[in-house]
Amino acid sequence: MRALSSPLALLAVCILRAAAAPGAQSVLIPHDDPLIHYHGRWDASPGTWWAGSGFKLHAEGLTSLALTLGPHTTTPNAAIGVSVDYAPFTSLNVSAGAANAIPLPPPTSSRTRVVRVNVEGWQNNRINLAGLVVNAGARLVEYTPQRLAFQVIGDSLSAGQFLPQGVDQAWPFLTAENFKAEHNVNAQPGAALSDIVSYGNEHGVSFQFFRTEDTGYFDTRDHNFTTPWDFARDQPAPTHVVIHIGANDASQNVTQPAFVSTYLAFVERLRGLYPHSRSWSLRPCWGWPSATAPPSQYYEGAYAEIVNTRHALGDANVHLVNTTGWVEWADVFPNNQHPTVEGHRKIARLFGEWLEGFGVVPESAWATSA
Repeated sequence: MRALSSPLALLAVCILRAAAAPGAQSVLIPHDDPLIHYHGRWDASPGTWWAGSGFKLHAEGLTSLALTLGPHTTTPNAAIGVSVDYAPFTSLNVSAGAANAIPLPPPTSSRTRVVRVNVEGWQNNRINLAGLVVNAGARLVEYTPQRLAFQVIGDSLSAGQFLPQGVDQAWPFLTAENFKAEHNVNAQPGAALSDIVSYGNEHGVSFQFFRTEDTGYFDTRDHNFTTPWDFARDQPAPTHVVIHIGANDASQNVTQPAFVSTYLAFVERLRGLYPHSRSWSLRPCWGWPSATAPPSQYYEGAYAEIVNTRHALGDANVHLVNTTGWVEWADVFPNNQHPTVEGHRKIARLFGEWLEGFGVVPESAWATSA
């Protein structure tokens, strides 16, 4: 996704000037600079929605960096993940108004650096980017995205709920990092695929995925509405789409025929958006682990029915991933049965093995050098 423009440009410039005033040697980069590579879902302010949304910078001569954030940023702060030169992501809390310094390790012999930033949380995850403050002599250059791009759609089991670093420690994020792939994660805890009210979500993912905003919009005073998402802004378009959903439909007593019908309609609509995706991986749930019994399952046979129906329609690019046995009692938090940090690492490893067996080859290097 390329740079964003905003009716709040004047506000952004004012904030940037205020932030830069103490240091005469700083350079101001507005949020609509075309060399800021945005990913995930951003509204017009521009502000983030959905865990994992963020941006990437490729810069020459960069020794200092700060983010200036506008009034739509989560109060008192939002947690972001930061990776410099493809190092592991680390957490940082950022706030509106101030210039939020991004720690940069000493530069290497390379002339360029890559900084990746994303929001970690499935809630309290809004950063309203007014602009960047960098050192004099630094300049942005073009970021080249990876050839591989994963789009993951799901619920709490994919959003990183209960993890210290949120989505940055969840299996979708880890899988993409392991494959050196671009990735967008649209996953909402408590949400069903069916468009029903479920555990605080006003809508289901079959509706919300096609909106800019995640389901948190409903309780957001300054943005209590949704807007259609322009899928042309997803650059690059996904090469692989992964869906892992259904637990909350089952909990809300959605019948299996109704769930299958909704799922098939959802896939049909996605297929219209992504006609050139090389493969689709639909992941049936690994169930809810138990300390004393086999994992409890839901919608048994439904995912195979969905895949077989797509095949009967001539769509050979839909594939079933059998995750049975992937998650055991030792891999989840006992009080909520969601995967732990180590549990998510295990899932990412097993899914990566499946992908490679299917023929998906990890990228050998990052396309944008650091």
